[in-house]
Amino acid sequence: MRAFVFTDKALERYAGRFVWLAVDTENGKNSKFLQKYPVHALPTLYVIDPKREAAVVHYVGGATVPQLTKLLNDGENAVRAKSQTRSDTLLASAEKVAAEGLTDESIKLYQQSIEKAPKNWPRFGRAAESYLTALSLKGDNERCAEEARTLYPRLKGTSSGANVASTGLSCAADLKRADLIASLEESTREAFNDPKIAMSGDDRSGMYGALVEAREAQNDTAGAHKVREEWLAFLEGEAAKAKTAEQRAVYDPHRLTLYIDLKMPEKAIPMLEQTARDFPNDYNPHARLAAAYKAMGKYDEALAAIDRALAKSYGPRRIGQFRTRADILVAKGDKEGARQTLQQAIEYAKSLPSGQRSEKTIASLEKKLSAL
Repeated sequence: MRAFVFTDKALERYAGRFVWLAVDTENGKNSKFLQKYPVHALPTLYVIDPKREAAVVHYVGGATVPQLTKLLNDGENAVRAKSQTRSDTLLASAEKVAAEGLTDESIKLYQQSIEKAPKNWPRFGRAAESYLTALSLKGDNERCAEEARTLYPRLKGTSSGANVASTGLSCAADLKRADLIASLEESTREAFNDPKIAMSGDDRSGMYGALVEAREAQNDTAGAHKVREEWLAFLEGEAAKAKTAEQRAVYDPHRLTLYIDLKMPEKAIPMLEQTARDFPNDYNPHARLAAAYKAMGKYDEALAAIDRALAKSYGPRRIGQFRTRADILVAKGDKEGARQTLQQAIEYAKSLPSGQRSEKTIASLEKKLSAL
């Protein structure tokens, strides 16, 4: 969104109507904000009522310029409106508790806002997307997939419909339910191929990911391989069209994953080295180089890359880099080094402030250490 959306001149008209805030969730100084407004996935977009300090919009996922303008308008209307429909009130309550991390309660409120929605309710699409996201984050895959199949026909031909179909498809793939996969795969392909739906390259890339999951859930190795090749060709085309280094780098993580999955990790090296040159303070290209070198069996180069990433990073994301370092050392045959790295990771994870500290992550690290 930094590369493609926030630079758009269409957003200039909002300059005096909102106070704009970007929160670095890795920085410990922001832990109090994260305690009040938990972030379970990135990006998470909020519109906050300054008088009540309550979220009136809570949206998980990226947004195109038209989607973002609608979110901003909805947020402003929610703050200023003197009268609202019952569904508007329920949706506002759902957004507030979702922002507080109360998933079960938000699911109930999202569902009620949809059930009571008047005909042509303008916020139906956002309510449906947020409802499915909440179900997915909770791990209620069956309900997520079933509801997606029910909701998609009402949202067909819209960006919300595309998100509902692909989110539902990912849930169905986790379930390995053939009937749900078949229905939602067809819907996802239909939305993907609809030229009238404005979607970002990143959104389309995410839809490809759901399509791969669906083929793998059906044990269709050849089909999954074919989708990955189609996906990679799409990403290569998008990267080639990029007007800035930042736009090109947007596609690095998905391209890397595909290069590794398609057994050609060496193709990622020039791409990631270029990004490292373009953004010398960013840990991401170095962490991704470590993954590529590990896949190539070049463990010394992988260790050097992950150590560069660790030197540049801070916050909870560092924990993933410690994990990567331990995995490289295990692959190299250095279990003692891996144990020491995991012990460092546990100590670091325990040192994080509330809002960033995760007991689940600490338990996962301890389990990984115990396994060694």
